[in-house]
Amino acid sequence: MEQQHQAVRQPPQQSFDRAQQIVEHPRPKALSTRAFLLWGLGLTLLVVGLSLVAGSEVRLVGLLIFLPAIAASVGTERQTQAASVWATAGAVISIVRRPGYHLDDVITLVLTLLFAGLAVFGARWRIARDTELLRLRSTAAVIQQHILHPLPEVTDQVRVDGVFEPLQEDKLFGGDIYDVAATPYGTRVLIGDVQGKGLSAVGAAFAVLGAFREAAHREPTLTGLVDALETSVVRHNAYARHSGEPERFITALVLSVGPLDRDAAQVVNCGHLTPFLVRAAEQPCEVPLGETGVPLGLASLVGEERSAAGFDFPPDSTLLLYTDGLSEARDGDGAFYPLAGRLTELVLAARAAPDGEGARTELARALRDDVRTFTHPYQQDDLAILTLRRLPAAERPGKDDRSRPE
Repeated sequence: MEQQHQAVRQPPQQSFDRAQQIVEHPRPKALSTRAFLLWGLGLTLLVVGLSLVAGSEVRLVGLLIFLPAIAASVGTERQTQAASVWATAGAVISIVRRPGYHLDDVITLVLTLLFAGLAVFGARWRIARDTELLRLRSTAAVIQQHILHPLPEVTDQVRVDGVFEPLQEDKLFGGDIYDVAATPYGTRVLIGDVQGKGLSAVGAAFAVLGAFREAAHREPTLTGLVDALETSVVRHNAYARHSGEPERFITALVLSVGPLDRDAAQVVNCGHLTPFLVRAAEQPCEVPLGETGVPLGLASLVGEERSAAGFDFPPDSTLLLYTDGLSEARDGDGAFYPLAGRLTELVLAARAAPDGEGARTELARALRDDVRTFTHPYQQDDLAILTLRRLPAAERPGKDDRSRPE
């Protein structure tokens, strides 16, 4: 049986250039110049005003040392230096206005100089640490994005598009994974979420991705493919036990879309979130898959074989796959993102748009932008959203299109 070839549309080179710039030149967040000037001037006026009212200018003016201390914790090194000079100048001017020798004046000036120097040193150390951590986070995100398949991708059956945004936090690597394989048995798609984060989680993710990319072309049945993925997780956990690392399980959805003359698709759900199906002139609905199986790596606990569920996937319809970074996103009040309702609204808006087809192909990005607004200003988890549009016969790639990547 002749194997299908996949046509991959690589992301623009400039997107990779931007990612590389993030890795090479990361910049930690800092106060804007306007904010720095506002709070600096405000604190100065407050201290000077209280000094004049209390009649103890020198003693209270020493409180200006809080300026470089605050700048050291949230500002840039230059802002900290400016605040240190400002606080020292304030102390000197106040001392000059009191002629004669006063021991408390000397103590105030010495402490101001000492804490100003420490503040500059602290700001320099914090910025160097934050820059290094940001570089590590950015590098991890770029590596993870390069390991996963670039999207969009077109096969004989579907056009796969989507977005993937790893959460850049202290653990560096997230656990969301996906892959697409055009095989002699149809297009096979994997989306999953590894339990936990960090390097041990990414090891489990690599094991599953490697097994999928090999077994998807070898196993004629979808259940056989899932069994191969289960074996890869079990083997990975065996190595993890010997090395003292935690064992992992993976929730996953493995999908197979057959030839165009068949409107059905098959899926094995290993504890993952139920996909949504979007058909022409109908509201999005969850795909009825029946009982959900256990995650990959836990099959030995139930002793039951996994089975594939079939469902109608007609041409020109779209299937939405996602991870819990979308469905379990929360707003500032702790409310969950209303995925079903928001998906319906976005689909209706796309149909009403002048460029309805273009808006529909951007469904994953529209959801990404919508959940960003919902959870602003924080992203709480990795986010992976895939859309699979079943191609009509007229849009099936020709032989020339499938011969090599675009």
